Amino acid sequence: MKVAMISEHASPLAALGGVDAGGQNVHVAALSSALARLGHTVTVYTRRDDPSLPERVDAAPGVEVVHVTAGPAEVIPKDDLLPYIPALGAGVAADWSGGRRPDVVHGHFWMSGLAAIDAARSVAPDGSIPVLQTFHALGTVKRRHQGAADTSPPERERLEPWVGRNVDRVIATCSDEVFELRALGVPAAAISVAPCGVDSDLFRPDGPTEEAGERTRIAVVGRLVPRKGVGTTITALVQLKRSGRTDIELLVVGGAGDAGHLADDPEAARLSALARELGVDDQVVFRGRIPQPELPRILRSCRAVVCAPWYEPFGIVPLEAMACGVPVIAAMVGGLIDTVVDGLTGLHVPPCDPGAIARAIEHLVDHPDEAAALGRAGRARARRRYSWDRIAIATAKAYDEAMSRQPVPSRTGAVRSR
Repeated sequence: MKVAMISEHASPLAALGGVDAGGQNVHVAALSSALARLGHTVTVYTRRDDPSLPERVDAAPGVEVVHVTAGPAEVIPKDDLLPYIPALGAGVAADWSGGRRPDVVHGHFWMSGLAAIDAARSVAPDGSIPVLQTFHALGTVKRRHQGAADTSPPERERLEPWVGRNVDRVIATCSDEVFELRALGVPAAAISVAPCGVDSDLFRPDGPTEEAGERTRIAVVGRLVPRKGVGTTITALVQLKRSGRTDIELLVVGGAGDAGHLADDPEAARLSALARELGVDDQVVFRGRIPQPELPRILRSCRAVVCAPWYEPFGIVPLEAMACGVPVIAAMVGGLIDTVVDGLTGLHVPPCDPGAIARAIEHLVDHPDEAAALGRAGRARARRRYSWDRIAIATAKAYDEAMSRQPVPSRTGAVRSR
């Protein structure tokens, strides 16, 4: 099967940890490679954000990344990319017209869905190229939690549901997302579920471990954006300190640069100031962006990993921690409800509750045998349920279901008609 993926802002070649580089980049890269291992051919189309990038890059056996010129060849925040999506769709269609027509096209994020529909309907007006969509995050959920702080373009409110209702199939990443999609008018029969996965060969309990200091190490890992709740975890240290627990170190991994350049990252600066204001800056270590191959040795040095976002469409970090045999303290939101089993692979806490996080940290620090048992169960669950090969099989099944339907002549392309 020839698969075209469109990921407008999240290139599978991008470095992780920046504001717009995170789980989606990992998802697209790992899923593409896993599909290729099953014998499929995958081409990933992403927007050119650097004039020096080559047009085509062999990313992995059976996987090619194509940089499409759509707007200025520079980094642009993803929420500002909508004006360039018609050019992205046209560029993809032009590439297909050169003899690279796919069997299916899979959009990642709502704007990629617009480009996918445009490209497919331009090249195949009879609807013979099925379009599938993974949203990775939904605007309705984002607005619910961020309110006025949501920087999404206003058009997202109507275009995102339009994408969901006009693609052939939506692939949700967790059960919570299915309910949100139904509320947007996506028919239940048009929804499949294929979660994110984890590389359990890279992320494993055995292997090099970074040497930690005398304090017990806890970590938060991921993009430094407010909704990830890193500030909530820093605030939890205050309660621990008041009870005399100064033996805990919080490692903050992520940001727009390495540890020496975090001053240029506004969220890192805000979090650092918060730690100073709360009097726990001596217990917080900002490590900046860490290359993914180096992350397992850091995770292995931790007693627990805290994932306490306000909301989270899925969240790959909990799986990476679990695969390393590290228990996860997870907020009961989104995909974390599915991946982390309370009392079995980690501990659930209410969102935005630093007190609950503090109690969970203290419990795992004081009960190392229980923490180790949770870690072992997490490793087993990650390998059994969340291998990328298993996710690729589920995704390919969704492709087959979309391809088996009768082609339906389509309406005008997405962006142009809206």
